[in-house]
Amino acid sequence: MILKSLSLLNYKNFESKSFNFNDKINCIVGNNGIGKTNVLDAIYHLSFGKSYFNPVATQNIKHGEEFFVVNGDYIKDDKSEKIIVSLKRGQKKVIKRNGKIYDKFSDHIGFLPLVIISPADRDLIIEGSDTRRKFIDGVISQSDKVYLNNLINYNKILSQRNALLKYFALNHTFNKETLEIYNQQLNDYGSQIFEKRKLFLETFIPIFKERYQAISNGNENVELEYSSGLFEDDLNTLLQKSINKDKALQYTSVGIHKDDLNFNIENHPIKKFGSQGQQKSFLIALKLAQFDFIKAQSGVNPILLLDDVFDKLDENRVTQIIKLVDDANFGQIFISDTHAERTENAVKQAHQSYEIFRL
Repeated sequence: MILKSLSLLNYKNFESKSFNFNDKINCIVGNNGIGKTNVLDAIYHLSFGKSYFNPVATQNIKHGEEFFVVNGDYIKDDKSEKIIVSLKRGQKKVIKRNGKIYDKFSDHIGFLPLVIISPADRDLIIEGSDTRRKFIDGVISQSDKVYLNNLINYNKILSQRNALLKYFALNHTFNKETLEIYNQQLNDYGSQIFEKRKLFLETFIPIFKERYQAISNGNENVELEYSSGLFEDDLNTLLQKSINKDKALQYTSVGIHKDDLNFNIENHPIKKFGSQGQQKSFLIALKLAQFDFIKAQSGVNPILLLDDVFDKLDENRVTQIIKLVDDANFGQIFISDTHAERTENAVKQAHQSYEIFRL
């Protein structure tokens, strides 16, 4: 799969900008604040229908304008594919594939597999469990529509159960039968999600460890551990046990929406005990493992976005990454950096065709 061209209209700080890309390596270079990351984010937008960096959709419209349009021309399975994402203030976002509007955004997820490596990934280590769950869900959802639909349904029912708990508290009432209907539905979807996450991590963890060893020259022992209440009991039982707590809190305190992924180095949390270099290597290994997993599931080389990684890593680690991507297993790569010369020296080591775009 190749992104042949990209055009932006009123997207973030671009009034109008177009690119024709190289099939292998594309370097977007320029000073800080000039929009390098925005180009990568626009490519991300075409795959996921949203920004990687800014969850508020309207804030991706150029200041003072009323709409944005991101337009990408791809070649996938020897066929041309035209994807357009557009948003007008006060209206719903629209995603079109070859002129046809998607009824549901979820139908588009996974069609254009993509992995991004960015300094913002550090949130996976320093933020709460929600960020790590989104990572797991994002990887699985790119190749599993059933999982994505189960997740959407679970979250819908969870919101309804939470609203019911608030209603009970507000009206000093309680209806066990109504609550049990939601419990059963949460159990049905939640148990399927839990089993899929377990299976995914059984495959994913060995790939991740192999990637980490390659980046760090095999010097440290790292672990990913899946933490879930469903290892102890089925969700229905957990919900029954937590009913008094849930009534007091007015929200659902147990379930797969509380799962977490523990990041460890030498049997200790990497957040507290890992150096900056180790944390960066851990995150890059995580994302490269994501790439490997999605490729194996979809049979397509995902697009790889490397945002500002050269600024955040020492030279040795950058060299290791370039060696890793100098491989037929990787497809099209986009790199943003502040130093054109540094980037060109690095990509020359990959022995692949490349293009440098100066903003």
